[in-house]
Amino acid sequence: MPLWTPSSGTLRGTAPVETEARGPSPAEGGCRGRSPGRKLQPAIILSGPPVDPDSQAETEHETPELNVLLLGSVDGRHLLRTLARAALWPRRRFHFYVLENNLEAVARHILIFSLALEDPEKMGLQERSETFLEVWGNALLRPPVAAFVRAQAGRLAHLVPEPDRLAEQLPWLSLGALKFRERDALEAVFRFWAGGEKGPEAFPMSRLWDSRLRQYLGSRYDARHGVSDWDLHMKLHDRGARVIHTREFRRWRDTGVAFELRDSSAYHVPNRTLASGRLLSHRGERVAARGYWGDIATGPFVAFGIEADDETLLRTSNGQPVKTACEITEHNVAELFREMAAWGHPRAAEGDPEQVQGGAEGSSEPAPAPEPFTVHFLSLDSAHTLHHKSCYMGQFQLLYVACGMVHLLSAELGACVAPGGRLIVELAQFLVDLRQEQLQAFSSRVGELAQAAGFAPQSGGKPSDTFARFYKAGDSAPGHEDPAVESGTPPPEVLAPPLEATDPPSEDRTQPLESGNPPSEPLKLTSESQASLLEASVPPTGSQAPKSENQTVPPETKYPIPDI
Repeated sequence: MPLWTPSSGTLRGTAPVETEARGPSPAEGGCRGRSPGRKLQPAIILSGPPVDPDSQAETEHETPELNVLLLGSVDGRHLLRTLARAALWPRRRFHFYVLENNLEAVARHILIFSLALEDPEKMGLQERSETFLEVWGNALLRPPVAAFVRAQAGRLAHLVPEPDRLAEQLPWLSLGALKFRERDALEAVFRFWAGGEKGPEAFPMSRLWDSRLRQYLGSRYDARHGVSDWDLHMKLHDRGARVIHTREFRRWRDTGVAFELRDSSAYHVPNRTLASGRLLSHRGERVAARGYWGDIATGPFVAFGIEADDETLLRTSNGQPVKTACEITEHNVAELFREMAAWGHPRAAEGDPEQVQGGAEGSSEPAPAPEPFTVHFLSLDSAHTLHHKSCYMGQFQLLYVACGMVHLLSAELGACVAPGGRLIVELAQFLVDLRQEQLQAFSSRVGELAQAAGFAPQSGGKPSDTFARFYKAGDSAPGHEDPAVESGTPPPEVLAPPLEATDPPSEDRTQPLESGNPPSEPLKLTSESQASLLEASVPPTGSQAPKSENQTVPPETKYPIPDI
């Protein structure tokens, strides 16, 4: 696959290429999420089947199953947070169905989960946390981290084409819904990560990053530090990300390195997991080209770095945050992986009640618990066809839609959500290229699409500028409130004892959307962005138009809607 150089608009070794009209804004990159990670239990408990709190030790076939469909979650942050807090909620078996628009995102999901579930005896908590931060958030890696990526990618490349070995070594992973050509392309992605194409020129990340930045800023490139300061202070800070420090944000904008955990000179190996492909038009033919098409505007700090369960991390002194977004991210990720280790290896957890009970009964070695979750990856072009399969009709208790996938929200997709199920839509709050009126228009358009798909707005709970919440029309439940669930904490009567640790296309569909030149001015939205992302300027017509007179009023629910 040839290399795309944005500054010259050419494929390496070819004549100039005329790009397609469609193309993402630099703020719409698909490598990382654009909203804080959320645990999904507060939303699921409102729609899932009731669970007897006294039946926590039930066998696998008696444990209720909860099915979640996620469109464009990109990096698995919501899944990791949900699983990390699973021990605090009634015992349920999760089935996550993940649909992405490119196979590189699928590969990153698999790599991140493999890292999060790595045996603690092979890889310590601090090493896993730091490796995750660098692979997930940095354009350049340290040599030891790059070696880990190559080793894991080589292992995964051998497992993908062998379903039996894959099921044996990664029982939480299901690729059965992928097409054969998609599995072949997924294997090719892992082989590229493993170093199948030798030499730094295979993916010169520093040059690609600078080329994207030059094209994004245009004539303002020489004043890029002033532009980054404006975007940070006048946009991200005003939208709730005040903990992001000027120095760390400017460093990321310049080099792509967000988390500098060692000396800056140690980061020089390109992070191949950020590479992705585009279909370009070259001399009248569609040509696949590899490059970096991810985010260069918002940064990775939003996902784990602007919120914390420990409120002391968010305190201020003289009006300035005491901790930076990097420090908060390091703490949150370490805590996330600690909880994942305790949840995934309960026998190693200190004070495990099942272990204590087993010892009291004199049993030798209790049977290992079954895998408590499964991640199913769906075919890239299956969003419009899921309703044709009976196994998906009314199957999901929760539907999550990222802001870049809102155009897929339809009545057909809504039919796959069970009665009373919930819908969570990520809003464009942290896209710095959008003005306030565009954010409001996008939020309004999301509401129209959700109602046309058969959902009604949730009432109660704290208002959120980051997520819009809806329920499947026709939901009913007893009408009394419980403040515990409103705050996102499970009610005391259903709390499971927490486990504490001892001390996380058709063929052309194989690639993401076709590339176009990023806009030269970040404050102006491209026509494509207005059409595919916002869709707010086009009023709904025909059957898509929401009819307020026919809209049912949301019934009172057992719990007020939590702030997730």
